[in-house]
Amino acid sequence: MSRHQFKTTNIKGKEYVEVNQRIKYFRESGNYEGWSLSTEVTHLDDSSCVIKATIANKEGYIVATGFAQEDKSSSYINKTSYVENCETSAWGRALANLGIGIDTSIASSNEVSMAISKQNTKAPEKVAEKSSKKVLTDEVKAKMLQAVKNGKTDAVQTALENYEVSKKEASEILANA
Repeated sequence: MSRHQFKTTNIKGKEYVEVNQRIKYFRESGNYEGWSLSTEVTHLDDSSCVIKATIANKEGYIVATGFAQEDKSSSYINKTSYVENCETSAWGRALANLGIGIDTSIASSNEVSMAISKQNTKAPEKVAEKSSKKVLTDEVKAKMLQAVKNGKTDAVQTALENYEVSKKEASEILANA
């Protein structure tokens, strides 16, 4: 019996079998006639997805599974296709766990390419959070100064926490007691 030769992709000097090659072998080889490959979304939101792929034999017994997780922000393609990529990766892992196309690695070329892409992507710089504090107007400042003169220093000190004001300016307002 001859061994099947899978088409591979060379990534950084190592050969990886593509998921489509694993699926093609599963569907066409005759070794898995009547078997099923199904998927279940176990987590999905606006930013990430987790999918479980299950392979069952013709009697319905589960013989292999594979999980995959994708983040929408992890690559350019995932901006629109993170669910599809997740499903493809889950299929590849389930088929690899069944023993298809694992001479060089369980990871598929698709997974390795995505992992390298994620490593090479520069982490986005943090955007400065927009302040939710109010601007201290001259009118409000005058009212605070009057309140301090009337003995309401504690109330003014608490109110100052809601305004964009330097420590120096806050000290000047509170010092007018």
